[in-house]
Amino acid sequence: MEKTDDFQPFIPADQIMPEFTVTSIVLGVLLAVVFGAANAYLGLRVGMTISASIPAAVISMGIIRMILRKDSILENNMVQTIGSAGESIAAGAIFTLPAMFIWMQEWGEGAPSLLEITLIALVGGILGILFMIPLRKALIVEEHAVLPYPEGTACAEVLLAGEEGGSKASAVFTGLGAAAGYKLVSDGFKLFPSSLNYDVPAYKGGAVGIDLLPALVGVGYICGPRISSYMLAGGVMSWLVMMPMLSMFGGDQVFFPATDPISTLSPSGLWSNYIRYIGAGAVAAGGIISLVKSFPLIINTFGKAMKGLLRKDDGAAAGLRTGQDISMKLTVPAVIAIILLIWALPVFPVPLVGALIIAIFGFFFATVSARLVGLVGSSNNPVSGMTIATLLFSTLLLKLTGMTGHTGMMGAIAIGSIICMVASIAGDTSQDLKTGYLLGATPRKQQYGEMIGVAAAALAIGGVLYLLNAAWGYGSQELPAPQAMLMKMVVEGVMEATLPWTLVLIGVGLAIVAEIVRIPVLPFAVGLYLPIHLSTGIMAGGLVRLFFEKRKKVSEEKRKEEINRGILYTSGLIAGEGLIGILLAVFAVIPIGTGRLSDLIDLSGVFGFDSSGVIQTILAIIVYGLLIFSLFRASFHRKKQ
Repeated sequence: MEKTDDFQPFIPADQIMPEFTVTSIVLGVLLAVVFGAANAYLGLRVGMTISASIPAAVISMGIIRMILRKDSILENNMVQTIGSAGESIAAGAIFTLPAMFIWMQEWGEGAPSLLEITLIALVGGILGILFMIPLRKALIVEEHAVLPYPEGTACAEVLLAGEEGGSKASAVFTGLGAAAGYKLVSDGFKLFPSSLNYDVPAYKGGAVGIDLLPALVGVGYICGPRISSYMLAGGVMSWLVMMPMLSMFGGDQVFFPATDPISTLSPSGLWSNYIRYIGAGAVAAGGIISLVKSFPLIINTFGKAMKGLLRKDDGAAAGLRTGQDISMKLTVPAVIAIILLIWALPVFPVPLVGALIIAIFGFFFATVSARLVGLVGSSNNPVSGMTIATLLFSTLLLKLTGMTGHTGMMGAIAIGSIICMVASIAGDTSQDLKTGYLLGATPRKQQYGEMIGVAAAALAIGGVLYLLNAAWGYGSQELPAPQAMLMKMVVEGVMEATLPWTLVLIGVGLAIVAEIVRIPVLPFAVGLYLPIHLSTGIMAGGLVRLFFEKRKKVSEEKRKEEINRGILYTSGLIAGEGLIGILLAVFAVIPIGTGRLSDLIDLSGVFGFDSSGVIQTILAIIVYGLLIFSLFRASFHRKKQ
């Protein structure tokens, strides 16, 4: 019998209503592809993604309730369950797979096949869902009062406030339109720059700047002022402390990995040759510190998960619709079959030892991820730390077993990719199952819905990665792919013994200092690793959020409503920029005469001033100010009675 502790969901277990319908599947698949593509672009640009559950739920309500005139909260929940899977697949893909593209181009081997990308994404996503099945009762049901699952609970609240679906959906679409127009004018027509930079002449090595992007404003607003400030602190440490120190004390010395004297390096040169390795060490240490701190919880949850695997009752014996999971009689054979396929199919560059690593690390990190997001939310889930730990172990093991060079590196990154997707999907699935538990959804149907969303996103993500690579290339200014470059650096450094360990260990030391003084390590470390231009753009959104959090003479209820409206609007900003980014990538690969379609729409020279001119800089600041104003207006806006 499933333990409920007298909890009663919104829809009773004995009530049957539309849930797993054609409408919910089609709409969910569309949102999975859209949010997957948008998050892929966002992640490759700034190194992080945002949860798609709440925007998907709001859009679902706007369409199902207001347009189709249907009334089923469980159907809306199924849409967000399927739709949010796209974001998780995108996160797993952009953290690792671009490294394959870069390597194969360097080696003159082209690019990984679409089939390889699709299958890596598919098996990683499906394994994440399967590993989560025996965890549901232990985490979602038995610890309902202990683990809040912030995004899952918030999504349930949004769905319960369904009568406001029309106005809430309009906030998402308005933000989407605003960001789409902004992105098209700035990076498409190029009427003003989307990034400003200033190298401080009297402070050699130091520089400040900001990326004027709607998505960064959205990320900062959603993450909040505290996380944004920690990221900015990391950026200040890199660009206004360590880089000037390098310039001051380095002189004409040439230090590995740079090949030119430090005195000749610009701030961007200092960052790319030295600071990003320090940041990489800090990010890796931050992820591992997060795992170590959570170790008692991990052991406890892992023990419960093993009991779940041995439990004969699959939920159906209770006779309750809300207690039915996919049967363990199907789950365990499915996991074994997938692991064997990973080893047997040539499309996976993974040996038997690699397949075993995926099985062991996959279930372990699925457990870690599902537990951690229940406490700290998906945004603080140290997936990068889990992936780095996997890459370090798998690369060393493959090297020891004689699988070295190109083959070993591709095998290690494939293992890391699958584990990254397992952890990402496990966290997303647990949030969705929490939403379903509160609402009274059928877990088995949600689990099948997650699989459909994973399959749709896996089929689409390969095309998106190919398109973006063809348009700009990974590691470029347009697509720095920071997380993937970090993973590439780790694998190369271990396999070829070329990692500048002194710089990496400096980053580890900084992460330890941050932990000692109780600064959240991962946001600070990410700020160290990324260019300061991203951190300042994110801080702009965080400051707007701070304004609404500190407003005086406003009731707590009204403050919460305003912040929630801002979250929906900024979710639209992120989605809008991501979608136009994909569109501009299409323009960048379509040939027109001797150039590209993107050249045809470039109007920067039409008005007689260059892209870095004073007039365009002033125009960029004005339009960016209008964008910030639109966020204030969207948050203040009241629904007319």
